[in-house]
Amino acid sequence: MSRPVRPLGAAATAARAALPPSEADAFDRLASAVLASPGAPLGAVLRAQLPGPTGVRWLRTAGLPPTARASALTTEHWLSLYGCWQKDPSAPHRSHARGGTLQRGRRPSAHGHAPGALAAPRWQ
Repeated sequence: MSRPVRPLGAAATAARAALPPSEADAFDRLASAVLASPGAPLGAVLRAQLPGPTGVRWLRTAGLPPTARASALTTEHWLSLYGCWQKDPSAPHRSHARGGTLQRGRRPSAHGHAPGALAAPRWQ
């Protein structure tokens, strides 16, 4: 069962229209992640999309407080956010979703260590 898709606001729709058609799917992924929790502050929402200090830096350069909501984003904000998201190698992109090293929502290893590594044995 899939989740219902939230409609994009006017600013996000205008930003999507300004992008080349080849980038529409990627923009839709970012926009749906940002708009998934419309009442949540952008600081918290961007933490998952722009890991590390990147999200905080983007908010500062955009002139937005971390407590701003997604509805406060203008078309220029959406385009700037998308550009920042595309440039950040640690952001969850399409390349990671299939065949990459990161599988969204899954731990990299069942036992908490790097793949192929095993925990030190416990001697009793």
